[in-house]
Amino acid sequence: MNKSINNSIRFVLFVLLQLFILDNIMFLGYINPYIYIIFILLLPISMNSIQIMLFSFLLGLSIDVFHNSGGVHAAACLAVAYFRPFALRNAFGINFDFKTIKFYDEGFKPLLIYVSIMVGIHHLVMFSLEAFSLKYVYRILSYTLYSGIFSILLILIVLYLLKPTKK
Repeated sequence: MNKSINNSIRFVLFVLLQLFILDNIMFLGYINPYIYIIFILLLPISMNSIQIMLFSFLLGLSIDVFHNSGGVHAAACLAVAYFRPFALRNAFGINFDFKTIKFYDEGFKPLLIYVSIMVGIHHLVMFSLEAFSLKYVYRILSYTLYSGIFSILLILIVLYLLKPTKK
């Protein structure tokens, strides 16, 4: 029950943080951080993949409702949820197979790889669906790169701020 309440609070906080603070940040006219995917990144490793897909869809849909973006964020969140096991396996290796991942005990490099893969997938899907044309490939890739770098930096900062203290 405690994990459900904790996940519900995280869900609401990340949606509100994205909508009311981060959506108002726009560098150079197009660099906008999207850190609400931290919710997907921090879902328990042992959680059922159907539940992860459902929560990811609801997260993206929540953002879409307020952005009036027609499902772009929901699709990007579903892609992130789908590729999450791939990213975990590539970042954390054998620890993922044995479900023994402790994000903060693994070191900075695996966490950076995991966050980078997930943000890259999210941003590439989201910006591709926004443009919905191959004639905007340069714009899609530049938005993905620059917003991705900014998002990765903010996500890593938030993850280390949320780091549980050792007792």
